[in-house]
Amino acid sequence: MPAFLLWCLLFVLCWPVALLALVLWPFAWVLSLPLRLLGVTFEALFAFLKALLMLPARLLGGRRPGG
Repeated sequence: MPAFLLWCLLFVLCWPVALLALVLWPFAWVLSLPLRLLGVTFEALFAFLKALLMLPARLLGGRRPGG
């Protein structure tokens, strides 16, 4: 909702820029997809490494942090 309100304000102040932003937004979204996939991949990799490093402690009966 805030993004829509900001776009409306931009439309009132400078409508050509607002229309240009409206047209270019899908292209920016498509270009950001590989970066999002890269972020998901690294998040999964770090979660796997954390689970792998904590496995000996879990097998020996160590307590979980915060639990």
